[in-house]
Parts: sequence; structure tokens; C-alpha cells
Amino acid sequence: MAPTKGQQELVYSVTTKGRLSEPAEFENIILRANGDGSLLRLKDVARVELAAKDYSFSGKYNGRPATLMGIFLQPGANQLEVGEAVRTRLKELEGRFPQGFTYAIPFDTTMFVEVSIREVVITLLEAMLLVFLVVFIFLQSWRATLIPFAAVPVSLIGTFAGLFLLGYSINTLTLFGMVLAIGIVVDDAIVVLENVERIMHEEQLEPRDAAVKAMREVTSPIIAIVLVLCAVFIPIAFLGGLTGELYRQFAVTISIAVVISGLVALTLTPALCAIVLKKKEHSQNRVFGWFNRGFARVTDRYESGVAWMIRRGGVALLLFAGMVALTGYLWQITPGSLVPDEDQGWYFAPVILPDGASLQRTDRMVEEVTAAIRSNPFNEHVMAFTGFDFAGGFVFRENAATIFVTQKHWDERPMPVGALVGEFYGKTGHLKEGLAIAFPPPAIFGLGTAGGFEFYIQNRGEGGPKRLYEVTQQFIGAASQSPKLGMVNTFWRANVPQLYVDVDREKAKSLGVPLDDIFSTLAATLGSYYVNDFNKYGRTWQVLMSAEPEQRGRPEDAGSVYVRSTKGDMIPLRSLARIEYTSGPGTMTRFNNLPAVQVLGGGKPGVSSGDAIAEVERIAREVLPPEFSLDWSGASYQEKKSGGTSVLVLALGALMVFLILAAQYEKWSLPLSVLLALPFGTFGALAAVWLRGLTNDVYFQIGLVTLLGLAAKNAILIVEYAVLKYEEGLSASAAAVEAARLRFRPILMTSLAFILGVLPLAFSSGAGAGARISAGTGVMGGMLAATFLAIFFVPTFFKLLTDRHLTEKRSSDEIKREAETARNVHHRGVPTPHHAPHGAGDE
Repeated sequence: MAPTKGQQELVYSVTTKGRLSEPAEFENIILRANGDGSLLRLKDVARVELAAKDYSFSGKYNGRPATLMGIFLQPGANQLEVGEAVRTRLKELEGRFPQGFTYAIPFDTTMFVEVSIREVVITLLEAMLLVFLVVFIFLQSWRATLIPFAAVPVSLIGTFAGLFLLGYSINTLTLFGMVLAIGIVVDDAIVVLENVERIMHEEQLEPRDAAVKAMREVTSPIIAIVLVLCAVFIPIAFLGGLTGELYRQFAVTISIAVVISGLVALTLTPALCAIVLKKKEHSQNRVFGWFNRGFARVTDRYESGVAWMIRRGGVALLLFAGMVALTGYLWQITPGSLVPDEDQGWYFAPVILPDGASLQRTDRMVEEVTAAIRSNPFNEHVMAFTGFDFAGGFVFRENAATIFVTQKHWDERPMPVGALVGEFYGKTGHLKEGLAIAFPPPAIFGLGTAGGFEFYIQNRGEGGPKRLYEVTQQFIGAASQSPKLGMVNTFWRANVPQLYVDVDREKAKSLGVPLDDIFSTLAATLGSYYVNDFNKYGRTWQVLMSAEPEQRGRPEDAGSVYVRSTKGDMIPLRSLARIEYTSGPGTMTRFNNLPAVQVLGGGKPGVSSGDAIAEVERIAREVLPPEFSLDWSGASYQEKKSGGTSVLVLALGALMVFLILAAQYEKWSLPLSVLLALPFGTFGALAAVWLRGLTNDVYFQIGLVTLLGLAAKNAILIVEYAVLKYEEGLSASAAAVEAARLRFRPILMTSLAFILGVLPLAFSSGAGAGARISAGTGVMGGMLAATFLAIFFVPTFFKLLTDRHLTEKRSSDEIKREAETARNVHHRGVPTPHHAPHGAGDE
């Protein structure tokens, strides 16, 4: 039954005053009604205003007051899309800003990504142009040159499709892989095309017949090349950790491109050769005639050099052993690092004043530092967070500030960020009020706070903050004496000025004053106290209470605060507590669940991060007591963790090459002749980075993995043909010489195409240039060595492993004569056994 009486015709909603929303409404809150009828309102004892929630922090942009906001990505979000959406939304909101307000986007990490991708795309186009020129110079026909270039768009489009299906994004790493893949994807097509051209020229066959015959000869080596390259890259895609993720981006990209290029070379390329090529002599261009005559002489000299090396197997082995030893030495002396430093277009500058300095003092020094920064026109945006300690652990401290400085676009400034950081020290070194230092950002955003190294000193024993501070200062003092380290410091202090309130708990209890009331009164008077909430502008805000500044400006003011007892008496705090000056840590950090202090620093100019880490660990062993330890964090931790990854990757790659070739040749010995070519690439890569003063970083190591496959590719081309010629009846020496002669042009074409393809990488500039230079230099140096050194040794290795004799008694001319005689017989139309499968007789 309804709770009503009789018939009800109307229903009303009952409302009343809810949350207060205006300062005047709070002013009229009644605190007390007196006996005479008078009222004590809040405005009689307090000042009520609509103001900021917190005054321990202030933000400025280019020296002017500003509200600083940060926008961060959700996991899996597209950075460029989010950046564009933010810019579009702010443009829409600008029309609703109050008069005199505007906005700026001074810190935009998407700009670095966009410029990096743009630079890689430019490098991609430059690489394609250089590859095109190499192919045209060697083949001297526009028709022939277009055939391998048909493989490039097909392979790259297929690679993008594969990355999309596997859930990968287009980023600087996958685009690096694309640049490396350009030289690789045209290799297979060049091998097919060159062989068709050679057969058409030497045997006067029609393009279709030449293509059919050429495919009988090159199908096996192309399959072997594709399998070897995939065998090198696919296993490293399963490595874990940060370095594993970096490897994976390259490995997946190149593996997809290689597989597609192999399919193109076995299907599309021979079809295009049969359709596009014409049976006619090359035009007698004077430049081409000079090139052809010169190349013929070089080929003859190369053939003689191979024969000379084959006759002196012992000398070849000694030279090879010396090269391997030199490679090991270069590996030892090449400094290591995780990734190269990058000019990301910004740096940050922590400002630290003496402990206990007020926000006003900090802000005055920030203004001086900002003026010094803005005196250089290449520094475009300066954002100052006064009261925020970014480097010291993302904490708010009134004696600290963090300044973010972003530069003009890379195209508009000749000074890199490193030079601007050095200039910062020169312009702020005279400031006496506090310490102003600058750091570039970490090479991989999110790995640590700053560039350089980052670690924690941990206390595993007793002693508390005081002992931790003493040991930390001893360590920093020792590090400052090292010739390899610079700017080693910590922003943590154990002696921050403090006031200690010693409450007489027994007296408070006897007077009936609850301890909670004492502490909440102190908090409300000296700090701020949360009361409740109010509504305004469609949102909920906090009501905060604090004493007037003049009533809490001195330490003794804390004793003037009164606390109400349970009997209603007002008791002054000075009668219940003793207030004294003391000092202690402002914050305490725990790292791996141990009390710890964060220390930042870096190597001096010319000192790699790997050498700096080794120097820090040496000092730690000498200085730290037994109950203290050192543990790395950020990029330094990842670099330590990845220390043995490169050796594992190279060993795994070499093993996979050997196993694939052993299955291909159905022998254990012949794959060794290919495997022994791999150290040449490593030697060239290490020599190149050593000569340019670079480091052994992740990008260089990715290049080394690429070199394993490419060096094996050149060796496979020679060994495959040597096996064919040996099965035709030539001696091992003559077969090796003839295979070297036949494969010299395609090896030079493919290798030079790849070398010139990565040349723009090795000499990059601008955003992201550090990674491109590291990868490009190593790969280019390695391919130079694999091309111009290994091609003399691989035929020798084949001969040694085939007939097991160190020397050849015949002269070089006799070996060449045997190969030439067999070649002439073959060109007169004698059936060739290698048209049938291995081991079959003559047709």
C-alpha cells in the first residue's frame, strides 16, 4: 500500500542549498552564535579567496608565467597520430581562450620522429639512385637496368604488407631495415640478370633460352642465399630484452624483404629478362668502352691473383690467421655502448640551490639561467618548472627547478645539442646562488633520466641516511678525480634544514589534548589542511585552510598555535611540545628495496659509455665499503644486460649459416669455405668504426649480423660455381679460378650496389643521424672487406677443402690455361654436365 493518505493529486521534489560555490558564501559560514545574539562568521577571522591549490611550484615559458601541461601516449598508440590530434584540438580550443591567453607547443617529441623518418626516406631514395647507377654502369643498358629495379618496389611493398600483418609499425628501425634491404633485394635480381646477359653475350643465345639456361645455374645459389640470410635473422628475432626488441625490428623487416626478393628473382626477373632484353651488341660508347677495357684488365689481374693465392695455400692461411687475430684485437679495443647519442632537439637543465632555499630565491636564479639560455637564438623554447626536481627523482622541492630547452629545427641550426650544452656551462658558470647543470636526453626516450650513465649506491647495512650520504660523497670525490668521468653528482642531500617538534605525550594526555589534534593543527597552520569540496565551472575543487603568511613565517610561530582540549580549554602548543632546529634527508629513495642514492654522470669527451661504466665499477670496487653496493639503472642497466648479446648473436648466425649450407651441399667440408669468409666482414666493420672513432653499439651489432649473410652470399656465389666446374671435370684449382672469374662481375655489382646503398647512412646528419652512422659505417666497412679481400681467399679455401693440399705445383698460367681450355670447349657446344642435377652424367 502506498505511503499516502487518500487521493493525492500532486508530487513535489524537495531541494535545498547544496555545496557552496562562491567565496562570499564561505565568508558567511557561522562559526559561533553568542549569547547576546551576535554571530561570529568565517570572514571575521579569515580571508577567503579563490586561489591556487599549491604555491610550491610555478611554471614559466620563455620567462613568462604559464600553465605547463604534459600529454603522454597510451600503450600501443600511434605517436604521430596523437601529436596531430593534439595540435588540431588545441587549434579548435584557441577560439575559446580568455582574451590575452594563447598557447604554444614548445616540447614535441613527434618532431624528432617525423624528421628521423624523413631523413631515412631521403636516405632510401639516395640509396636507390646509387644502386641504379651501379647497375647501369655495369650492364650499360637502360632495359637491363630496369629489371632489377622492378624487384625493389615489389619487395618493399611486400615488406610493408608483411609488417602490417605481423603488427609492426613504420618507425626508424624498420626503415633502417628497408635501407639495408634495398641493397639485398636487388642482389638476387642482379645475379639472375648478369648471368642471362653473360650467356647471351658469350653463347649468342636468344633472351628466352639464355634465361632458361641461366636459371638452371643460379637457382641453387639464390635459394642458398635466401635461406642463409633468413637463417641469420630469424633466430635473433626471438631474443628478449631491449636489445632483443631492437634486433627484432631489423630481423623481421629484412627477413620479409629477403624472402620476397628471392621469390621475385626466381619468377619475375627471368620472365622480364626474356621479355625486355634484346639480342644486340652494346653501343660503342666511349665511356663504356673505357670502362669495359679497364674492367677486363681488372678481371684478368684478379684471376691471376686468385691463382697466385691458390698456389700458396700456406701463405693464405697465415694471412687469414693474422686477419682473425687483428679482428679479435679490434674487438677488444673498440669501446662499447648501448646506442649512440642522438641530437633529439632538446636538453634539460636542473637548477639546485642550497638546502632550505625558498621558491622565490629559486625563481630568481631560474630567471638568470633562462636569460643565459635565450641569449643563443638557436634555443627556441625554454620551459622552467620551478619547484620540481626532475633529475632528483620527480619530486617537488622549493630549492630545485628543471628547465627544458628545445632548439630550432635541425635544418635551421648548425650547432648540435652537445655544443649547446657545452655553451650552457660557459654562460652559467659564474652564477653563485646555486648550481646549474645540463644534460642531453637519453638516446632511447624513457630509458633513464638523462644521457650518460645512471646508477644507485645502496646501503645494505646500518648507519642510516648519514652513513649513506658520507659514502656517496666519498664515491663522488673519487669519481671526480678520474680522467674518464665528468659531472658525476647526486641531487640527494641528507642535511636539509628541518624543524623537529618533540611532543610531550604524557603532558598532552594529562591535559586531555588528543595527539591527532596536535598534529592536524600543526599541519593546518604551517601547511595546508583539506576541509571539503566546492563546485565551480562544472567541476569539483578542494577547500583548503592555512594560516596567514605572517603567522607562520618564523619557527617560533609554531609554538603560538592553540589546541583545544577535551575539557574545552585552549592550550598553547609551546606548553606541549619543544621545537628545535635539526637537519635530515628531504626524501628517501629505495632501489631494489634497499635505501639508495641516485648518482648521475657521464664520460668525458671521447670516452664511450662502456668505458665510463667500467671506470665507475672500478672506483666502486676500490671505494665502497663491504656493506654498500652499486646497481645500474636506465640505459646503463640495459647496456650491462646486453653485454654478451652480440657474441651470442654472431655465434648463432654463423652456426645457422653452416647448418643451412651443410644441408644444401650435403657435405660438412664445403660449407667451411663459405663460413671462413665471415670474419672478413667483421674485420672490415671493426676497422671502419675504429677509424671513425665510433663505438660497438646495438646498431653496429645489427650491421654485423647483416654482414654475416652478405659475406656468405659472395662466398656462396663462388663456391656454387666452383662445385659445378669441379663436377665438369676441372681440377679443384682450375674450378676455383674459373668460378672466381665468372662470379667476379656479379659479386662486384651486388656488393657495390649494397655499399653505395648504405653510403648515405654512413654519412648522415640531422635527427637520428647517430644510429644511421653507426649502422652504415660498420656495414659499409664490412662489405668493402668482404668484397675486396674475401674474394681472393674463398677460392683458396674451396681448393684446400676439396683436394686437401696446401700448394699447387702448376704455375698460375697453367691453371688459367686449363680453365680457358674448358671454357672454349664449352662454348663450342659440348654438352655441359651441370645442366643435369649434381652427380648425373652427360645429357
